[in-house]
Amino acid sequence: MAWTELTRAQHTRKTDRYQSDLTDEEWAIVQPLLPGPNRLGRPRRVDLRRIWDAIQYIAASGCAWSLLPRDFPPVSTVRYYFYCWRDDGLLAEINRTLVAQARHAAGRGMQPTAGVIDSQSVKTSENTSISGFDAGKRIKGRKRHIITDTRGNLLACTVHSAGIQDRDGAPGVFTRLRREAPKLRHMFADGGYTGPKLRDALVPLGRWTLQIVKRSDTAKGFEVLPRRWVVERTFAWLGRCRRLARDWERTVESAEAWLLIAHIRRLTRLLART
Repeated sequence: MAWTELTRAQHTRKTDRYQSDLTDEEWAIVQPLLPGPNRLGRPRRVDLRRIWDAIQYIAASGCAWSLLPRDFPPVSTVRYYFYCWRDDGLLAEINRTLVAQARHAAGRGMQPTAGVIDSQSVKTSENTSISGFDAGKRIKGRKRHIITDTRGNLLACTVHSAGIQDRDGAPGVFTRLRREAPKLRHMFADGGYTGPKLRDALVPLGRWTLQIVKRSDTAKGFEVLPRRWVVERTFAWLGRCRRLARDWERTVESAEAWLLIAHIRRLTRLLART
């Protein structure tokens, strides 16, 4: 993307405090998707916009919970909402809604029918519960398995040990896909998903057509492969959040939650501009 006066105005971040804070246009998109106050118990005193800004700050900066600036709500409060939204599926629901809105804004059907699958191995910290060694990438850590639509929007994701091969870890993310995109039937993948083992494992999960997009044997240097570049671009989008530069989470549930938060951050900014 070339930086012009028009694009600079579209991507500028005018906020009172931090660049990661939501603008008024972005908050108007997120606010209806967050839960309202409970009818029972004490009235809510915290501002959910500040809670969401705090979570976005951690995602963008990659800082630890204990290093959250003091002008945000207390760390215990922010962490409480993060775990609640992670465990009750709210983050997945927000991501599902924003993906449908983004596809509608682009003139596409709200339910995708084709997708792209790929994985990314990342290093982990010393306090993680699940870890393994990826012999192909020579990385000891975890593997992020994601499925996107043909526009690069994240549909489903799982996190597992990096020692699990792609064809063995794919059924887990396909299981998530049945709930997130029930109309999706065609899938593009690389050579790591070749073989009857994966096809047999997908039979009880649904009717999917797996198309393997391989690199030409005569190609020299870098080559843009059809459809496969879409999911690679999604990993680049998610990598803009420094929290994802390394897997710092003790549980895979938290690691998956930060993937969703990073993608929600991108979709919110995209929809606010369009």
